[in-house]
Amino acid sequence: MQAQNTIPAFGLYGEEDPFPDVLHFEHFSARAPIHDWRILPHRHSQMSQLFMVEDGWIDAIVDGERMHVAETEFLYIPEHCAHEFTFRSGSEGRIFSFPVSLVRTLSPATDQLLTALSEPFVGPVADPLDRITRLVRDMMDEPSPFRAQQLVGLAHSVLARIAETRLAERATDPRTKHARLFALDDLIAAHMSDGWTASDFASALAISTGHLSRLCRAATGMGATAYIEQQQMHEACRLLAFTQLPVSEIGYRLGFMDPSYFSKRFRAARGQTPSAYRALFTN
Repeated sequence: MQAQNTIPAFGLYGEEDPFPDVLHFEHFSARAPIHDWRILPHRHSQMSQLFMVEDGWIDAIVDGERMHVAETEFLYIPEHCAHEFTFRSGSEGRIFSFPVSLVRTLSPATDQLLTALSEPFVGPVADPLDRITRLVRDMMDEPSPFRAQQLVGLAHSVLARIAETRLAERATDPRTKHARLFALDDLIAAHMSDGWTASDFASALAISTGHLSRLCRAATGMGATAYIEQQQMHEACRLLAFTQLPVSEIGYRLGFMDPSYFSKRFRAARGQTPSAYRALFTN
């Protein structure tokens, strides 16, 4: 585990400025060899990414979950997820980075579509997805006066194909998140340490606390307070896996003033103590 007390947030890896284009494309070989085929823990607050393996493999840890991405598979990572990679030396593939603004302008942006793009997952690179991403790659270098418009359309096609793959995997779980819950997720991320209650978040969203709880329950089976705590525990998992912050400090950063209460809530959520969870990534 990298010895650090924060999870760096980048535009592109190692770069703090957002990229100045509709989207970004690069091959694995553009960045991974420079870092000895190891990309250290980080996250992106304003973009999602698609990694497509053509040759070799990637071993990834994404929000505390280990994922292996083999040849002819892809890994999709939405914004905010903490992740690190180890590439097999010499691996080849394509990386597409999509600004959040591009993802959220998918139209019509149904709850089902946005839900499918809200979690990291690994899937197969089917022929339609391969063809569309090659078109995106080629269009990146086009001098067309309408290049940006064409890239937006192609990028939306890519994202829709990814969502279709995810929906097929989640066929037995039809629950979807209402669009307001994505706004709630952004607010939780922004106010993680402020001790906001469900009432505070509902007020910021200009809806009643009861309405917020109904939306959370319909999408996840839990009320607003439990949903908010679940998001806090996701962040706790990231900090435990990717930093060396003391457990008590992680609790403070998430608004828990009593370290023992934080440990109790973490154990209730994850079925193990924070220290036991951290040990999964240090042993």
